[in-house]
Amino acid sequence: MKGKKTVILHNQVTVDSPKDELDVLVQAEEIERALNELGYRPEIVPFSLDMEKAIRTLRQIEPLFVFNLVESVAGDGRLIHLAPALLDHLGLRFTGCSQEAVFVTSNKILGKRLLEQSGVSTPPWLGAGNMKEKASLAAGTYLLKSVWEHASNWFDESSIVQVSDATELTDLLEKKNRSGRGQFFAERYIEGREFNQAVLTEEFLPLAEIKFIDYPDDKLHIVDFRAKWEEESFEYVHTQRSFEFPAADQPLLAELNSIAGRCWDFINLRGYVRVDFRVDENNRPWVLEINSNPCLSPDGGFYAAAKRQGLSFTAMVERIVNDCLSR
Repeated sequence: MKGKKTVILHNQVTVDSPKDELDVLVQAEEIERALNELGYRPEIVPFSLDMEKAIRTLRQIEPLFVFNLVESVAGDGRLIHLAPALLDHLGLRFTGCSQEAVFVTSNKILGKRLLEQSGVSTPPWLGAGNMKEKASLAAGTYLLKSVWEHASNWFDESSIVQVSDATELTDLLEKKNRSGRGQFFAERYIEGREFNQAVLTEEFLPLAEIKFIDYPDDKLHIVDFRAKWEEESFEYVHTQRSFEFPAADQPLLAELNSIAGRCWDFINLRGYVRVDFRVDENNRPWVLEINSNPCLSPDGGFYAAAKRQGLSFTAMVERIVNDCLSR
């Protein structure tokens, strides 16, 4: 049975961690159950900045593979790549994307640069690396987004700004970067529809549209922390996922599939990922970001798409594991 031993690696959390970080424990428990059903002997291992401890633990277990759920290290999204980097260093097979793909997609600026190079449209932005292009930015609504963290970690009312020109935007961005909450960039808010494309081992799962139901006219359609985690909030109740589309949307859905495929190939993604889109009033798609380590909770969007495809949670996990073992 030694060859059946596996590790589920997740970022270390405490009772005081926010809801979005604590959710990794739910993922770990469900994946442990699925791996047991598949005949493996999983062991859940928290991952922290204590690399020597991690190395000792992994070498002692000698897992056949590692199921990598690490989303941050010490609460810092900038360190997300340390887990796959260490697993590479130890010569261990692990699920999901490579350390290189995790790094470039987790850094939103690097990710946007790669999207531009691949010919994929991403909303106009301002930040380190393209300050020379600020003159081309039009007046309007912008989001001051964290370079490294998920939206739930950066979004509050101060993150939405209405500006008359790029100079005003630059001043507000510099002020945000002095807030002590990490590095930010400004991205043009795209009014329109929002879609998530989950990709499981190169298969496009059913596209989901995020519906913003009965939102006031002055409220931006954004999936923020409240919409994801605060079950009693207006945002949570009125933000709904839909897999139902009229026939008229089929060309658009095919285009979103094609763009997601281009992202997969250009960035050399693997395992399971999610591509987030906005589609403007002219039906033009814009890629917001690529999540190379999406949440696998049973109530999350990725599994919702897998379930829509007819997969049980265990069958989804089996696909991810088989992909890992086939490398």
